[in-house]
Amino acid sequence: MAFSIISLRHLYKICNANTATLHTALRLPIARRSVVQAVQRHYYNTEAHRPKITGSLTNIQSTGGTVQSLTQDGLDNKKLDEEAREEAEEHEKRERAKNRLKLGFALLGVSLTVGMSYFIYDLTRPRYDEQGNIINDEFSNLPFYERIYKLIRRELNYYKKMVQEPSRTKLLPDPLKYPYIQPPYTLVLELTDVLVHPDWTYETGWRFKKRPGIDQFLEAIAPPQFEIVVYTAEQGMTVFPILDILDPNGYIMYRLVRDTTRFVDGHHVKDLDALNRDLSKVIVVDWNEKSTKFHPENTLRLPQWTGDNDDTTLYDLAAFLKTILATNVEDVREVLNYYRQFDNPLEVFKENQRKFLMQQEEEETKAKQESSKVLTSKWKPSFNWNR
Repeated sequence: MAFSIISLRHLYKICNANTATLHTALRLPIARRSVVQAVQRHYYNTEAHRPKITGSLTNIQSTGGTVQSLTQDGLDNKKLDEEAREEAEEHEKRERAKNRLKLGFALLGVSLTVGMSYFIYDLTRPRYDEQGNIINDEFSNLPFYERIYKLIRRELNYYKKMVQEPSRTKLLPDPLKYPYIQPPYTLVLELTDVLVHPDWTYETGWRFKKRPGIDQFLEAIAPPQFEIVVYTAEQGMTVFPILDILDPNGYIMYRLVRDTTRFVDGHHVKDLDALNRDLSKVIVVDWNEKSTKFHPENTLRLPQWTGDNDDTTLYDLAAFLKTILATNVEDVREVLNYYRQFDNPLEVFKENQRKFLMQQEEEETKAKQESSKVLTSKWKPSFNWNR
């Protein structure tokens, strides 16, 4: 009896579950059922008709993938729109730059045309003297176009000569006359990499470094011993402030800058012929042989100084110049030609000085020995006589 009652209860539950499931299936469309409702529906089914859970998970994953693909497509479309907008802006910028370039070239052409027209007009217009008469030149009787060509050529040659040749025929004034003292020798010094070295750092930027011993050097050879001239291819706006600080005592008598050089083959060459001095008494100290290629016999070429703090070249140079002064050399070119064959002439000079001093010491020692022998020979007969 109890078994029958329990069986009937189970059968009732199964029937009620199937009826509720059928009612729910008929009441709601299949497309609108959620995943939770599907799970609830299959919960009361028997094991034989229950769907596998893997199928439900697969459906969930496929749904998420569809949403993700739609989101990615939206991002791609947005990116394409941004790229198209950037490309359009870049194209517009290029067009504006191209238009500005065309306008600049047009203005340049108009300016050149107006300037050249005024230049030709100024060249060809008549010149009048104080009485109002026209001044004729060597091109006045030529045809118009030939006259323009030769006038322009003359002007170009004038400016070319201004750039290539020294600014004046006499770079230095005439030597001093009595009662003033004219130094017997003229010393021409290069500024860059002989007296100072351009140096650059992040903290200070560009600056010029003094060579060790420069103060003692200038004082040792100061006038009236040597007429000191700084002759360089640097611009005056660079040279003058440096020399004002470098030489507060005024030992440097003259300063010659770029406008006094001769521009040849792309180099600024020092023209000693325009120096207005006797070249047999002129000594040029430089490291660049191209700067003095017209007068190598007057050049003492030193190694280029690169900013070494332990450098002693200026002390040796002062000793070399003082030796020339002490020996009263008639023509310095003979001495400089000898030292021109060496890469470091001051080292050779120091070695020659050392040998000369050793030779002098040997001669003094020999002279002392000979004098002692003479004294001994004079006293020796008297010693024999006393015996």
